[in-house]
Amino acid sequence: MPSRYRDELVSRSAGQLIVTIDAIDPCLCVYPLPEWEIIENKLRELASFREENRRLQRLLIGNAVDLELDGSGRFLVPPRLREYAKLDKRAMLVGQLNKFQLWDEDSWNAVADADLAAIKQPGALSDDLRDLIL
Repeated sequence: MPSRYRDELVSRSAGQLIVTIDAIDPCLCVYPLPEWEIIENKLRELASFREENRRLQRLLIGNAVDLELDGSGRFLVPPRLREYAKLDKRAMLVGQLNKFQLWDEDSWNAVADADLAAIKQPGALSDDLRDLIL
């Protein structure tokens, strides 16, 4: 964990993290424990008779693992989750407001390049989104 995030994570969550799969992108989501508890409560409130709700609950909760930062700010990702995100030698930790995404470096570079190309297309962004870009 980069030092610029480490102190904040330790103060907000005592270094306790939850990592699970991203159900859309081939990466992992790393949540500080308080943020994960919010997600978990939202998942609990979903109507369990809907198959898509149960599917999402199984994927996110069933793959969630408790992690703790060690004294050097590192955390160990279990093999099954490493395989899901194709994590090998180099990884990218990408901030996403309430969580981080953990990507294989090559996968992240490909997605970032594709995203950048997509938003440069005429009409790709609504006026509201375009106003966010300075």
